[in-house]
Amino acid sequence: MTEPIPADTTTPGDPAAATPAGPQRCGLIAIVGKPNVGKSTLLNALVGQKISITSRKAQTTRHRITGIRTVGATQFVFADTPGFQTRHGTALNRSLNKTVLGTVGDVDLVLFVVEAGKFNSADTKVLELLKPGIPIILLANKLDELNRRGDVAPWLGEMGGRHDFAEIVPMSAKNSKDIERLFGICAKYLPEQPWMYAEDELTDRSEKFLASETVREKLFRFTGDELPYTSTVIVEKFEEEPSPKHKRMVRIAATIVVERDSHKAMVIGDKGERLKRIGMESRQELEKLMDCKVFLEIWVKVRSGWADDEARVRSFGYE
Repeated sequence: MTEPIPADTTTPGDPAAATPAGPQRCGLIAIVGKPNVGKSTLLNALVGQKISITSRKAQTTRHRITGIRTVGATQFVFADTPGFQTRHGTALNRSLNKTVLGTVGDVDLVLFVVEAGKFNSADTKVLELLKPGIPIILLANKLDELNRRGDVAPWLGEMGGRHDFAEIVPMSAKNSKDIERLFGICAKYLPEQPWMYAEDELTDRSEKFLASETVREKLFRFTGDELPYTSTVIVEKFEEEPSPKHKRMVRIAATIVVERDSHKAMVIGDKGERLKRIGMESRQELEKLMDCKVFLEIWVKVRSGWADDEARVRSFGYE
């Protein structure tokens, strides 16, 4: 087993320096872990742009989100997965776990993300899902949240004895030097083969998908723990329209789906103020993301029990 990489070892300079010029390399890299270990934050940092939503609420990511970054001669194709759910056996959670299992079986490398200094039964269950024969890098994330980094050394040794990880990398997804270093670490595990995407592509997801995810992120951000995670967002309309004032204009109609009337009232807020704020911040972020003028309308509907209805889960776009 490879020895843990010291926390203060960094690759200076631009991430392109991590990949020498030469034959093209390209490979699929799965980002896996239990909920709330920082997988989506990591993906956004690796891609260099926000393509996966983040919040403190568990199970924020519900789909396989592909992020693409081309560095030098190497193209990294990252797949952010939902946090593997070990409780609440609803149709929605079964769908999310199926997404995780479908991703990890067909990749060149796995980034197994845990919180530095912590490893519990939920982490163990994720590790048990990973197939033999695919190299696994243990990413000890959130190193910046530890009071004393030196205290993590015994834990790193314990992790080395738990599984034959290809490498153990203590890091913080918020530290740009750690992200640069990670490109160099991952590159050597990817095969020599042509790139799958154009050099400037960042994701394979559509703008319509990114619109629904953006609204869902703001929904969770402004409702906190009050709203059950089963709430979702469906984009009913996504249309480009000609505009004499703007080089590009998009009109979006989205529906927030909740399970109870009390949840609907919570989302709308006093005199509609919370829903207005969700809409305003979603629109502003989408205009920046898509570089266009956005008109956004949002409604709230009640669909009781949808998360445990297989047919409705599929109709709402979950695999």
